[in-house]
Amino acid sequence: MSAAHEQGAGHGHGHDHGHDHGGEAHGTMRDYVWGFVLSVILTAIPFWLVMAGPIADKSVTGLIITAFAAIQIVVHMIFFLHMNARAEGGWNMLALIFTIVIVVIVLTGSLWVMYHLNANMMPQSHQMDSLP
Repeated sequence: MSAAHEQGAGHGHGHDHGHDHGGEAHGTMRDYVWGFVLSVILTAIPFWLVMAGPIADKSVTGLIITAFAAIQIVVHMIFFLHMNARAEGGWNMLALIFTIVIVVIVLTGSLWVMYHLNANMMPQSHQMDSLP
C-alpha cells in the first residue's frame, strides 16, 4: 500500500479533520455565545422601539431599525460565518462587496420606483375635489 493511500485510509478521502484548514479559525464556543447575545440584543431593541413607541416619528424609528439590521448582518457574518479579509484568500470579501453593491442597487431602485409610483399614481387633494 502506498504512503498516500495509507494517509487517506482513515477518512476515505485524504482530509485531516482534526487540524486547522488553511489558517482559517473556526469559531469557539465563546464566539458563538457572544454572537448569540449580540443577536438577541440587536433584535430586542428594535422590537421594543416598535412595541413601546418611544420615538414619535415613524421615519426615525424605521431608520434606527434599519441601522440595527445592518449591524446584525455584520455580527452574523463575523461570529457565525467567520468572514474576514483573510478567509478563502480574500474571495469571501470580494463576494461580500459584490453582494452589497447588488443589494444597494436593488433596494435603491425599489424605493425609487415605489416613491414615484406613490407620487404619480395617487390623486392629489385638488384633483379629488374636481371629480364628479
